[in-house]
Amino acid sequence: MRILLIEDDAVLGEAVRDYVAGLGHAVDWMQTLDDGRTAARTVDYDLVLLDLRLPDGRGLALLTELRRAGAVTPVIILTAHDQISDRIEGLNSGADDYLVKPFNLGELGARMLAVARRYAASSLPVLEAGRLSIRLADRRVLRDGEPVDLSGREWAVLARLANRPDAIVSKGEIEEALYAFGSEIESNTVEVYVSRLRKKLGKDCVETLRGIGYRLGR
Repeated sequence: MRILLIEDDAVLGEAVRDYVAGLGHAVDWMQTLDDGRTAARTVDYDLVLLDLRLPDGRGLALLTELRRAGAVTPVIILTAHDQISDRIEGLNSGADDYLVKPFNLGELGARMLAVARRYAASSLPVLEAGRLSIRLADRRVLRDGEPVDLSGREWAVLARLANRPDAIVSKGEIEEALYAFGSEIESNTVEVYVSRLRKKLGKDCVETLRGIGYRLGR
């Protein structure tokens, strides 16, 4: 997933970023509300991890803005506020989950996947494409009924295409799913992972429209 982390605590932010990146996700870490707002408007994120108390404002302000704008991106609040009233306010503002600091990183990872599964299951639980069955809810793909093991980045490419099965997805959009801000993007990375998917799932699993982008195979 491409994840936006908005957290001003340097120690915690670094720990969360490194842990989440270690799970195979691309993470953009912002330390102010303004930077987080800019990132959220720039990139189509799969998940937002949001601190409530930031140096230039309250995280709930951004959450409210996102929901009023119609954004359905899942949001998990990370905060030291442990009062029931704070949790109610966060959830009523549109948060999908609430984790009180200090928290275990393993629990954070489990909650992230649980939230992602709920969203995937509600929007597109299973996609049939030729010989493939793509299960976005539990991040699985079957070929002729048999499960196929994919790496984190291979799945990121396939999921980006599967989320828009009839659309042409540009190379830049796929790169967004693979890299965080500041990461060096190699010119042929997308081509490499598309080639790997074809080897594992069949040469027709991804269509290339030269100069335009890629599309999930029919």
